[in-house]
Amino acid sequence: MDIKHSDKASGEHEEFVESGTMKNPKSQHEYAEAYVPDTEEERKLVRKIDLYILPTMWLMYLLSYMDRTNIGNAKIAGMDKDLDLTSDRYSIVLIVFFIGYVLWEVPSNMILARTKPSIFLPAIMFLWGCATIGMAFIESYHALIGLRVIVGLLESGFAPGMLLLLSSWYKPDEQARRFGVYISAAILSGAFGGLIAGSITKGLDGAHGLAGWRWLFIIEGVATAGWSIIASFILMDFPANTKRLSEAERELAIRRLMADPSRFDGGEDRPKLSHIQALKVALTDWKVWLFVVGYMAVVGSSTLSYFYPTLVAGLGYSTVNAQYMTIPIYVCAFVVTIVVVVFMDKYPRWRGLVLGCCMGVACLCAIITCAVYDFKARYALLVIMASGLWASNGLSLAYASSTFTTMTAEVRGISLAFVNAMGNLAQIYGSYLFPSHDSPKYLMGFGVISGLCFTGVVAYLGLFVLLKRPATRH
Repeated sequence: MDIKHSDKASGEHEEFVESGTMKNPKSQHEYAEAYVPDTEEERKLVRKIDLYILPTMWLMYLLSYMDRTNIGNAKIAGMDKDLDLTSDRYSIVLIVFFIGYVLWEVPSNMILARTKPSIFLPAIMFLWGCATIGMAFIESYHALIGLRVIVGLLESGFAPGMLLLLSSWYKPDEQARRFGVYISAAILSGAFGGLIAGSITKGLDGAHGLAGWRWLFIIEGVATAGWSIIASFILMDFPANTKRLSEAERELAIRRLMADPSRFDGGEDRPKLSHIQALKVALTDWKVWLFVVGYMAVVGSSTLSYFYPTLVAGLGYSTVNAQYMTIPIYVCAFVVTIVVVVFMDKYPRWRGLVLGCCMGVACLCAIITCAVYDFKARYALLVIMASGLWASNGLSLAYASSTFTTMTAEVRGISLAFVNAMGNLAQIYGSYLFPSHDSPKYLMGFGVISGLCFTGVVAYLGLFVLLKRPATRH
């Protein structure tokens, strides 16, 4: 197999090549005939792919999510007083991140298709790490807004880029576990973030004349920038142009994906879509919009995570203990998420139904929280609710990715980025759900979350029913 780099991908191989092309491409039927599933050679290849992608991706997303959410830990560690952050100002600080983040997700995936993941993703990570370090030296609320905008723009390319990369390497029945690994980084970042924040605010406050919350930004920013450099030497590109595999391994990677009957077979005579045409195809697909509704419900409800320290502090814990008491929330969510995604790879046809159940549990917990004011009961409900929402987050991405395998690569990349972008749009209004004057009951916040969760139940049960029909291929 002769592989060379090019800006144009050919026909049905576009989803594997991305920025490279192959000579003498075979048809999907020929790949299916040549493919022998579940051989020792394939298992070794998948393990090798996992080894290159999953640990690197996991730590990148862990640091990404910590850089995004450490604002909540910094707030209750003294930043609100030092920068005169009122409740409204804090909500604005959260919002400005997501404005740039949402607007640049789809363009970022278009850029990624013309570069390499091993270059593009570490590069933007290094830059947002530097911006995070810069937050340690700000003296005003306006400077914080500016840096949050920059971090949001830079991070916008990471999540959709990783979604496209994972969907380009794994078969649909392999994806739920991998997306679970991806989401587990965000979950554990909350636990680690609370642990790190508690340790820093207690142990480094005042060191070298800097407040503890400033040290939090410095340490996490340096870790992000440092790992981005290492990741550039490990992260794989796309199957047809990666340098991490041998020629035979690349051929097997392509063959096993092309042999999947759910994959799109573009046909040699089918014209290649332009960027505008691909965008139009993605945005006129009903499946994309229903996934948008479902994922907006999931992410909008998950804005709860930005307020875990505030909510736990409102339950009567001291500032430092409130940091530590967020850890069990994330640990339980991690365990539940891993169990759900492993189970779903074995029974992929039930993903929509299980998603509806997870969102239903979260909805029920939110409703009960509005009526129960006992601190211990509320904390228990918060743990259960978080578990349902985080499990839904990982599974919803895998569900979308496996459903979009019937699309060409560019349409699939745009669709995944659009679902992720619109889902994160929900975090803008989610930033206003828990104003300080609603403490300690926060009836508005939990009431809105219960409505969002119910919307998610309807969307995913609808997908579960509608996707039983024959798929439409683009």
